[in-house]
Amino acid sequence: MSGTCREVVTLQLGHYSNFIGTHWWNLQDAALVYGSDAPAGELQSDVLFREGLTPGAHVTYTPRLIAMDLKGSLQTLRKEGSLYEGTEDENTTFTWEGQIMTHKESPPTKNAFLQQLDSLDAGGLLAELDFTSSSSAVEHLSGAGAGVAMETVNSRLERMQKSYWLEGSVRVWSDFLRIHLHPRTVSVINQYNHDGEAERLEVFGQGEALLKGPVLEDLEDRLHFFVEECDYLQGFQVLCDLADGFSGLGSKVTELLQDSYGGRGILTWGVAPVNHPETSSIKDLYHMMNCALGTLQMANHSSFFCPLTLRGGLMRRPPPPTAFPLLNCDPMLWYHSSSVLALALDCMTASYRLRQNSAPMWQLSDALAVSGRKVVSAYGSVPFPMMHGGCLPDALDAFSDGLPWRPISACPELGDGRCFGQSVTLRGLDGQSLVRSDIHLQLPQGFLQNQNQTAADYSECRSITISSCGAYYSSVIKSFVFCQ
Repeated sequence: MSGTCREVVTLQLGHYSNFIGTHWWNLQDAALVYGSDAPAGELQSDVLFREGLTPGAHVTYTPRLIAMDLKGSLQTLRKEGSLYEGTEDENTTFTWEGQIMTHKESPPTKNAFLQQLDSLDAGGLLAELDFTSSSSAVEHLSGAGAGVAMETVNSRLERMQKSYWLEGSVRVWSDFLRIHLHPRTVSVINQYNHDGEAERLEVFGQGEALLKGPVLEDLEDRLHFFVEECDYLQGFQVLCDLADGFSGLGSKVTELLQDSYGGRGILTWGVAPVNHPETSSIKDLYHMMNCALGTLQMANHSSFFCPLTLRGGLMRRPPPPTAFPLLNCDPMLWYHSSSVLALALDCMTASYRLRQNSAPMWQLSDALAVSGRKVVSAYGSVPFPMMHGGCLPDALDAFSDGLPWRPISACPELGDGRCFGQSVTLRGLDGQSLVRSDIHLQLPQGFLQNQNQTAADYSECRSITISSCGAYYSSVIKSFVFCQ
């Protein structure tokens, strides 16, 4: 899976960002292609993943990722991971001759999903699998030893996941993390607690003040580790919580990236859940101010800034959450809402991860961030309303009055707004789905422009990415200005 590519370093700042990131990395892991005989996928996995070696000379493939969270947020996940476990003797010599009293706390209990993953790592699932299965995927990979195991395990995990009820067992993002992480990935901020009433990271200024001293040195060390091994670094994608103190930390992190890696793309996604576990009138005011300050500061230091949320707005009393008519989703559950945003993010970032004809980060940001306007808005259609075996023109013709995309940025375009740039991505379409037998592909009026604008207004700022991998889903990134 190695080869020349434009690498990207991902940063996840905050608990909800890590919820989205966990779904995102589980998606990337499911799309990996193992085995030298297997055909290469459309997406270049080396853009996001790095190859390494354990002390035992075992090859690893882990995300090029820095994930920051608060003390007490990891639960069963070990900060250093399990791939690079040390072999040194940890016995300690005590010189104290008096009485010793030991206080021991029981470790958190893993849910059924994590227990099955542990069984997989130990080889338990492989022993249960039937390698004489007539599955076409297994037969195709029968000549590549490692390919048989990984392909079979992936298909087995997909069948097993249907029996889990993760909605009731997920407490933190590591409760459904499927992949292994590098020891330099997880960074825990010990100055603030994830739970409890004391020492909470709630205000923008607290986050700003964090990025100095040990926290700054730790972040710079992790950045240098991942960046220096890149041959063609194209930039950074930053997911940052908007509603709490991480918005202040994110503003300082993006400023650091801009100062240290000038010329690289910095695509920042400010994320916010629909609801918060603990809320009050004062905390609602904090959330609103954090969102406003974070949007302003991170947009100034990024190539572009895009809010991502299913909330109807970022004010104290927002409209109802965004609903998708073909999707059974509870937006109040972080586990559900983060999965929808991760799917949209996977779609919106496909353009600079394609193996062929990819558009680098700078090209995407230059097309959208025009005349210094760096705040863009995202829309999604999950799933895209197109039946298997259908064609794209027929699916779009059914939306002559309104388009299927729903706002996922809490700032939808108004009727008198003027869109001056957008990028449209369609996933899950093959070559036969793009045209009808009787006519060529004709996009309806409004697909790439507003109903009240002319095509000439958008001739230089349209971008379409069509991919055949994955299920039917679509996303749109728009930049627009309101008419005065």
